Amino acid sequence: LDGGRISIASLALGIAKGAYETAKAYSKEREQFGKAISQFQAIAFKLADMHTSIEAADLLTLQACFLKESGKPVTKESAMAKYQASEMCVRVATEGVQVLGGYGYTKDFPAEKFYRDSKLCTIGEGTSEIQKLVISREIINE
Repeated sequence: LDGGRISIASLALGIAKGAYETAKAYSKEREQFGKAISQFQAIAFKLADMHTSIEAADLLTLQACFLKESGKPVTKESAMAKYQASEMCVRVATEGVQVLGGYGYTKDFPAEKFYRDSKLCTIGEGTSEIQKLVISREIINE
């Protein structure tokens, strides 16, 4: 289970990075009122939140990978990485759709696929609620 959770965390990171890169590229190209929408604070802050969330989940996942490679127990760390990365993935994919507006929901752009695929990450290898149960048991027994 621990290895599977790390794999799902990694999958979630890939989906989130795709959603973020799509939103960032679109925001640099799409213009409103004579400037790229990436120049508007509302969009810029969305991109900042997306990027920061991805980096944080990436670090948790790397920590779980490092511990697993070292042969140490990783039940708590893999559950934390999977929980954080999968929930982050859904948020980032949702924000990606928002940045693209109506285009974000069409098959003309990959944002809709990232949005659909993101939810699977919160289910596979145990739901987010199961991850919280695993984490809570691990920290209570430390």
